[in-house]
Amino acid sequence: MTDADVPGGLGTAVAASPVPLRVLVVDDHPRIRDPLAVFLRRHALHVRTAGDAAAMTLWLRHERFDVVVLDVMLPDGDGSQLCAQVRRQHGVPVILLTARDAIDDRVRGLEGGADDYVVKPFDPRELLARLRAVARRGMAAMPTMPAGAAARSAALAAVFPAGLERQRNYRFNGCRFDALQGLLHPAQGRPAVPLSEAQARLLEVLLHHANRVLSRDELLELTRTQGRQGDLAYDRTMDRQISRLRGKLQAAGTAVLRTVRGQGYLLAVHEDVAHG
Repeated sequence: MTDADVPGGLGTAVAASPVPLRVLVVDDHPRIRDPLAVFLRRHALHVRTAGDAAAMTLWLRHERFDVVVLDVMLPDGDGSQLCAQVRRQHGVPVILLTARDAIDDRVRGLEGGADDYVVKPFDPRELLARLRAVARRGMAAMPTMPAGAAARSAALAAVFPAGLERQRNYRFNGCRFDALQGLLHPAQGRPAVPLSEAQARLLEVLLHHANRVLSRDELLELTRTQGRQGDLAYDRTMDRQISRLRGKLQAAGTAVLRTVRGQGYLLAVHEDVAHG
């Protein structure tokens, strides 16, 4: 890749501007998660949300974050234990959200590597202050990088989230899906079925959540592309993309994308999704 390949022209001087904190909010209660995300975005933070540990893991694979705000009680995991996993595998600071009387949870979380905690119910202004403090400590602990290299690294990361530049292949129901090329290869040597960028990203999300119902809102959040101007337009066409992806899967001989009335969509896979 050359400088000319990157939007904004890395070959020219990059104007200095504050980089917004990148925060992942993980809580299974929409009444807490969604208003908090709105509040943090109003204060110029870049926010992603997840309703469970599985969605959190997917976000951490695909994007870089400065801080994770993690609820202790999740439907598919113990936040105190997940905290240690996030720290070990991704090196991201963690702030735990705990109940007022959950002293044991706070102790386990702090011993597992949590950087701070906030007790529910909380004032979002306090959480914002703690987020900024934790992020400052994290930045102070990082090795220094020359200004030019830092600007180049940040610009490249905005175009290619961590891990997305690597080739990704999935095998399911007799098909092979090349996510990087956007090609769905049917069984028995039939011609590959091309997918649009939006359809490819949607299928990859569904494969990471195979045999699980995802609501439209969850799909919108998980498929939202980092730093792209087309996000809003893509949001308005989610239902259309589902319909088109279903047609592509049928063309590949695997009609597995199902609508679950009143709940969302499910990708039915007969066996575990294989990689490679």
